[in-house]
Amino acid sequence: MKRKVNHFTDDFRFQVVQEYLNTGKSQAELQKKYSIGGNNCISNWMRKFGTSEVTVEQINLQQAMSKEEEKTPRERRLEAKVKELEKALEQERLRTLALDTMINIAERDLKISIRKKSGTKQ
Repeated sequence: MKRKVNHFTDDFRFQVVQEYLNTGKSQAELQKKYSIGGNNCISNWMRKFGTSEVTVEQINLQQAMSKEEEKTPRERRLEAKVKELEKALEQERLRTLALDTMINIAERDLKISIRKKSGTKQ
């Protein structure tokens, strides 16, 4: 009886290797998840791509790099100021809309012209 041979693309293999290295899942779990046969497939793929298991030193390096990617206090202050200004702008838009509505109602009900006409000379 012939065995079924699965042919995986290099992209898929690389994705599985990255998942193994980054998530801490065992090779057996990944083999079951992706229906990968053979006991050494993922290890062979790791050798093919020139990767190895993550060491404690590499984990510490990744954590240090992620801390550097955090925002600086200045960036956080600037983002807070932007949010504050956006909120103030929205309030002014609402205020302007309310005033325009009030003028429209006054002009309609009182039948007087409140807005200055653009073509009039002073």
